[in-house]
Amino acid sequence: MRWDNLVENSSMTGNSALFAADAVTTRTFDTPEFRGITFHEIRARSILNRVPGASRMPFEWTVNPYRGCSHACVYCFARKTHSYLDLDTGIGFDSQIVVKTNAAELLQRELASRHWRGEHVAMGTNVDCYQRAEGRYRLMPGIITALRDRANPFSILTKGTLILRDLELLRQAAEVTEVGVSVSVGFTDRGLWRTVEPGTPSPGRRLDAVRALTESGIGCSVLMAPVVPFLGDRPEQLRATVSAIAAAGAVSVTPLVLHLRPGAREWYFQWLGQHHPHLVERYERMYGDGAYAPTWYQRRITRQVHELADEFGIGPAHRGGARRIAPARTPDEPEPGPTQLTLL
Repeated sequence: MRWDNLVENSSMTGNSALFAADAVTTRTFDTPEFRGITFHEIRARSILNRVPGASRMPFEWTVNPYRGCSHACVYCFARKTHSYLDLDTGIGFDSQIVVKTNAAELLQRELASRHWRGEHVAMGTNVDCYQRAEGRYRLMPGIITALRDRANPFSILTKGTLILRDLELLRQAAEVTEVGVSVSVGFTDRGLWRTVEPGTPSPGRRLDAVRALTESGIGCSVLMAPVVPFLGDRPEQLRATVSAIAAAGAVSVTPLVLHLRPGAREWYFQWLGQHHPHLVERYERMYGDGAYAPTWYQRRITRQVHELADEFGIGPAHRGGARRIAPARTPDEPEPGPTQLTLL
């Protein structure tokens, strides 16, 4: 897919100029939170994306209102996607953000199609839909509204505390359909956070968001990702992280060891060589030519986290429905009986 495939009625073909005046509007904003970031506003042709059949993901459809991410996580597996648009996968991924300004209206139209079967829609699985740009473009309220109005099940994964802005919309959606919310917190080490996830809210602020969501009736899971080999995997680090996740009221925790796909791998190794050169050889041995840590290592981390989760009173996420908010009862209605809650 090239840039011209992302826009409506584009006359660009092949490797034509990326920013044709009739297809893309390029903006910069001279404010501290957006300094150094360029936004490329487009009108996308479609917004519901089918996940390839060979994917490991447990869902078939995604919505991604942005491409590129100012969170600037050095390990982000989505970096490779910037190369499909002939954009840089390093600094360019962090600072050249594609904004699908018509995302909400497109989603309304596609959900209304007679071909759409009301399947689960996952968001935040490529780049974060609550990254810094969302504070200005406000695409997610329209997206959630479209899903709510069609009672279409969905889930959101984010590192962005801006999700709390849309809490009331999430509550409304959860009254009519299955809604799953997960926050990504791989570690609580502030030194590691500042270097490996420099554009994100701190782990503590993310856990505050978990607490706020759960206290508001939106059961929030934590994806403990990534667990970073040799930098965030010591037993005391894992314990501190799981303890903090439990204290925040997360309904489940699922660990995921760092994986390094092409695009992310090169950028991560460059970062590793600058900040932790003594670890480069160990990483080369651990990852070899592949994207994933050895199975034995992944199983060890999973076992340790699950044991800690049991100790602190939380368990691993499992496939199923999202936690639901019950509609308000009228005064004459009897108290409901116990209900089994399940999570995405």
